[in-house]
Amino acid sequence: MNPYKIVEDFEKAVAEYTGAPYAVAVSSCTNALLICCVAERVNMLKKVVIPKVTYPGVACSIVNAGGRVGFRDEEWQSKGWYELAGTSIIDSAKYLARGMYQKHTMTCLSFHVKKTLPIGRGGMILVDSETARDTLKWLRFDGRNQAPLATDTLQGVGFNCYMTPEQAARGMDLMQFIKDENLLPPDPYQDLSKYDFYNKNK
Repeated sequence: MNPYKIVEDFEKAVAEYTGAPYAVAVSSCTNALLICCVAERVNMLKKVVIPKVTYPGVACSIVNAGGRVGFRDEEWQSKGWYELAGTSIIDSAKYLARGMYQKHTMTCLSFHVKKTLPIGRGGMILVDSETARDTLKWLRFDGRNQAPLATDTLQGVGFNCYMTPEQAARGMDLMQFIKDENLLPPDPYQDLSKYDFYNKNK
């Protein structure tokens, strides 16, 4: 019996709902952004520009992946998503809709208890590249493949941010009640541009 089959089933259900060819389940949207930033090699970019008023985990993900953060003025909460400029990454932590996937992006979703699919903790990355999907899968699982550790061939330096079967089972349960469009109300986020530690890599 494979206890992680429910995770794969949840990934397929979210991919079908959003119109994405593939989905990769992770432990949070912040970790989704982190491994996307690693996969996109943001450490090689001059800067990744994000709205200055957003959740701090977005800036943290860029910095923790070795990137440099830039800030812009943008009111994005009325639509629930925005681009990390300079990358193909979209932060869609506050928006989830049927057929929402935008081609050639890595779109990050949040399934926190206060989000559109409130499984308690979790996230998902939507992609249309099989290579991107496979890279994100080993990045989320300590560089491992989905194989017994004793016989596995490690792929690289990864992170411990896979989704548990329990989270996925809760997600599958909630998918039957999901509306065609889900947009969360605005949150009182701070202006991150006032914090010097996000700019340490300038």
